Amino acid sequence: MMPPLDSAQILDLLPHRYPFLLVDRVEVVEPGRRVVGHKRVTANEWWMEGAVAPAGAAAPPTMPHALVLEALAQTSGALVRDLLDAAEHAVAYFMAAERVRMRRLPAAGDTLRLELTLRSWRRGICRSHGVATVGGALVLSADLTTVVRAG
Repeated sequence: MMPPLDSAQILDLLPHRYPFLLVDRVEVVEPGRRVVGHKRVTANEWWMEGAVAPAGAAAPPTMPHALVLEALAQTSGALVRDLLDAAEHAVAYFMAAERVRMRRLPAAGDTLRLELTLRSWRRGICRSHGVATVGGALVLSADLTTVVRAG
């Protein structure tokens, strides 16, 4: 297991910036095989604006499933990085999400765990399986396809 990627390394890896960077920390568990990312869901995120629960409501604001899927896709960038042989200017494009299963919504205060496992890597096409959980409870699972092209 390698040391986690810090915020500077994540910024070098992904083209996303605040407010659309949806990964706080990435642990490369097995290079080129499995990565785990983390996203702390907070109440002051841009998608929560105007979505504050009314006074007396028991439910806190939640993160939409579409953004959970995007967080999984961003985390896959760490998986793809280890598959490339020193291709410094390669660009990865998220292409497809299949077999998407949505269960519960992560709420403000939750830490989203984003785990991706490589399924196949052929001719610049990465297929992976992603699972997002909060405290062991399934939030979303999907099969992701990413295409990598030389930059």
